[in-house]
Amino acid sequence: MSLSVEQLLANPDLHETVRDQSRGLLRVNDETPRLAAVFGTQQRWLLGHLAMGQYFSEVARGNPEPVVLMARYLERVRTLGISSVNTADAFIKEMLVYGVAQHGQTPDRRNRPFIPAPQTIAATRRWVFIHLASLDRLDGGKRLDAFEADETILPRLHPEITGLAMVSPQIRTPPQTWSLFTWLNNGGIVMDWLMVGVDPVDPSVERVPTQVRSVPELAENFRLSRTHLTRKLREAEALGSIGWEGNRGRSTMWISRDFLNEYLATQAVKLALIDTACETMGLR
Repeated sequence: MSLSVEQLLANPDLHETVRDQSRGLLRVNDETPRLAAVFGTQQRWLLGHLAMGQYFSEVARGNPEPVVLMARYLERVRTLGISSVNTADAFIKEMLVYGVAQHGQTPDRRNRPFIPAPQTIAATRRWVFIHLASLDRLDGGKRLDAFEADETILPRLHPEITGLAMVSPQIRTPPQTWSLFTWLNNGGIVMDWLMVGVDPVDPSVERVPTQVRSVPELAENFRLSRTHLTRKLREAEALGSIGWEGNRGRSTMWISRDFLNEYLATQAVKLALIDTACETMGLR
């Protein structure tokens, strides 16, 4: 059976595993910041993975010229309610401008075909690799060995993951404090960086210190609007999810135990979902 959310949350190594996972995702951001920004908000994460899932489905079918047709993509966006059709159309156009996607080749260009750029495919492979490594670490499995030994697994596995993610209430509607950050530009990256600096502490500790010392520095590091970031942090502070040991924005920031638990629970949901996709394929 695949790992359940409850089993993952009960694993004493979950916190350190998730920290290492976040380090891996941050390395992807450092190497390809423009590409990482594609998945930097909750909505863009869903739109990006949906497009990749459709592309890999064509690859898995053996299509010699796999492409994503814009009309089919937009119809799926509308059906799933990820965003407006106009927002999704603008998203793909932006990806084409920045070279994250490329125009595809079909006999009828009116279909507006597109494909992910080679670097985008490579980054998606890295994303899957990082999460399979987490699962193997948590239960001693061999998913990663199988994944690396067979190039056909990625185009078969990713659509399975995407299909589950698109209908998961926990993925589509994350917890309250989490949502504050995931709808911020580069918010997902900020969350990863924030949690990398959170050491495991006794469960009785209610205010867990982070590595954040300066809001202006945080905004600069991740190319964020200082005003927008400050507003989000104050919203989180009003919820009791974060606070400061001294002067606001100029001292060590802490996160609440509930916020940390939210983060770990959301990561557990994602890992359980990926493991369910692995089980479907017999990848253990």
